[in-house]
Amino acid sequence: MNSKNDMNTPSRHKVSALRLYGHYLSIHLRSVMQYKASFLMTAFGQFLVSFNMFLGIYFMFDRFGSVEGFSYSEVLLCFSVMLTEYSLGECIARGFDTFDGMVRRGEFDRVLTRPRHEILQVLGHKIELSRFGKLAQAIVMFAYGVTHSGVTWNAGRMLTVFLMLLGGTALFCGIFLIYAVLCFYTLEGLEFMNILTDGAREYGKYPISIYGKRMMQFCTFIIPYALVQYYPLLYLIGRSDNFLYGLLPLLALLFLIPCYLLWKVGVRHYRSTGS
Repeated sequence: MNSKNDMNTPSRHKVSALRLYGHYLSIHLRSVMQYKASFLMTAFGQFLVSFNMFLGIYFMFDRFGSVEGFSYSEVLLCFSVMLTEYSLGECIARGFDTFDGMVRRGEFDRVLTRPRHEILQVLGHKIELSRFGKLAQAIVMFAYGVTHSGVTWNAGRMLTVFLMLLGGTALFCGIFLIYAVLCFYTLEGLEFMNILTDGAREYGKYPISIYGKRMMQFCTFIIPYALVQYYPLLYLIGRSDNFLYGLLPLLALLFLIPCYLLWKVGVRHYRSTGS
């Protein structure tokens, strides 16, 4: 009887963790709804903020027919998928992006004394619902990119898009987690990490191959953007018949393993600021 209960314990923990995160979400939602006009205007501003990137692509292709052989519709699909991945990662992992404040103020001490996992508590600590405006904009661009890409859709290609979104969201969450880990040692967020988050959103507008061989190697074996962008894109637009390219985003999920291990090392070396 005891062994059966032990076997059911992990699943109960997963359910309770999801319920707790949902509770965090409802708290933040009730908080922002106290100032509805401010929330709606901020969310609308976030909705509009990324259209300048789309306009940049539009005007460039209005002047040039293609970029390294990629057409406007192909680049638009690439851009919309990457923007959606980034927006999902930012919505989920916003707590890591503001983690330096928790460390400086000594708030992480309270996190360590609670019975829930510290990552779950950090994620629930900061949920900026106004960021859903940016996510909504990314979804609109994604829908536009999918319908105007000229791709002949089938089950394999739809699965590829789903895996790209899953793997890309996990990848950006992992990068935000690394950003938080560095705060254990610096007590301040390091701005150079924005190259890997906001920067990736910018140069991810175009297929990574246009940036050269060294960049492709870095984005394949170090920070695997190419696994969630370039290689599956080749399969989507019919430049490769290799279905394995469509499954490569699953390998990006493995990026979370070293990120999590770095987090555990950082937690073990954490020293309270005494605030």
